[in-house]
Amino acid sequence: MKSIPITDVSSLKNELKKYKMGKKLEIPRFNQLARMAYLGRLVMTPLDPEDPSCKSFLVHIQEPQGLAAHFIDLDEDLQDGILILDSEQSMAMAGIMQAGVEERARWHQALNERDFYFSSFYRPKDQEAQGEISQNG
Repeated sequence: MKSIPITDVSSLKNELKKYKMGKKLEIPRFNQLARMAYLGRLVMTPLDPEDPSCKSFLVHIQEPQGLAAHFIDLDEDLQDGILILDSEQSMAMAGIMQAGVEERARWHQALNERDFYFSSFYRPKDQEAQGEISQNG
């Protein structure tokens, strides 16, 4: 852990300013985090809601669950971790999260409207005739 000498007030202010700016992730880590955002496995909250100049976000990463856990690789230090993300990447992450929610909502709506019965049991007359010919031939 990094220690900051308290006697140097300007040093403390500079460190606090860097802390409030957040951190940019490297591309592979950003992509891992984006996958979790797309699945809705991130919890994002403004780092300092009382300071309008602070645009960074506190991001809690929840491990993938269910089927996603078998397919999605997540660095060990990101699993159930908390990061301070800079404003630019935070806004991108929020957009990715929104896109994931919208796509899942469309999928659920389409599933609700899908008619499984006809796709499983209904065959037009010409297909039935062909099926009979191939069975008899």
